[in-house]
Amino acid sequence: MSSFLSRWRPIAQTLLLALAAALLCEWLRTPLPWMIGPLLSVASMRMAGADLRAPAQARNAGQWAIGTSLGLYFTPTVVAKLVDFLPYIIGSSLFAVALGAAGALLVRKTTGVAFKTAFFSTAIGGASEMANLAERNGARIDQVAAAHSLRVLLVVVLVPALYQYNGIHGLDPYIPGPRTVDLPGLALLIAITVAAALAMRRFNLPNPFVIGTLIAAALLTASGIELSAIPVSMSHAGQLLIGVSLGVRFSREFLHTAPRFLSGIALYTLVALLVSALFGWSLAALSGEHPATMILGTTPGGIAEMCITAKVLELGVPLVTAFHVIRMAFVVLCTGPLYHWLKYRAAPEETE
Repeated sequence: MSSFLSRWRPIAQTLLLALAAALLCEWLRTPLPWMIGPLLSVASMRMAGADLRAPAQARNAGQWAIGTSLGLYFTPTVVAKLVDFLPYIIGSSLFAVALGAAGALLVRKTTGVAFKTAFFSTAIGGASEMANLAERNGARIDQVAAAHSLRVLLVVVLVPALYQYNGIHGLDPYIPGPRTVDLPGLALLIAITVAAALAMRRFNLPNPFVIGTLIAAALLTASGIELSAIPVSMSHAGQLLIGVSLGVRFSREFLHTAPRFLSGIALYTLVALLVSALFGWSLAALSGEHPATMILGTTPGGIAEMCITAKVLELGVPLVTAFHVIRMAFVVLCTGPLYHWLKYRAAPEETE
């Protein structure tokens, strides 16, 4: 009994803290209360030394809720419109790859870390995928993981706050296909989307619980099959679990992870946010889409976090989702080969 309590007490404390923080942030009307509240509260307590832990499948469950709810926006009309935006989406993906490479040069110059560590730390991709590539190429995995945690934290806190406090929300002309909750339909939707996620995970594909569930729900919606909407409470729970899973990445050790290196990553993140915003604004001018949507589509954050932002603030959800999903695929496919091409030019000493 004591071992059971010692195992589950930190998890229960984490979830209670996250729930209290989410409710407080909702009462204060802060941006993205169900994700940012849990993220900041758990991260703060972890760095203060508290023994907080996320449930084993917290991030997967949170990503399932978000991926599935995003997929419900991909009606036949939306899919047809996205085809017109494909050149802008591909251009944005190439821009993200180039921005990450340029960021590596900035971080290397300002912090003095090895190019390989800087390169995988600044690539605008998922933390787990970049950590795997870093390990294969002999980079510092701890610093790469810390860099991506800090980048996501800064983007998740700054971007929604800037949007909300400037009154930028409710501009989304898109609405999800199914709008009512049907319990039998919801059960079938859960079964189909979870099966798709597990199939993707079996083949070691990236972000299966976001991409797999999103693709499955999107294919159903685009085919005119509307099983059920996602309950608001389930969406809130998904955001909370993602916030918790991000928050537990931080610890006391994180504060001691080469302060100069983390300062360089913070500088790079701020520069990347500014440059990405300018690029998104230029895409808006070319495409005729609202700048707020295009800027969010080019923001250097994670798929789940940025798509949650789009959904909660009602800013071009399927368009922002398409931007981030295709960008992630580009980054995952290009980062390894690009590193091997650049290391002979940017860091010949590392090839010896």
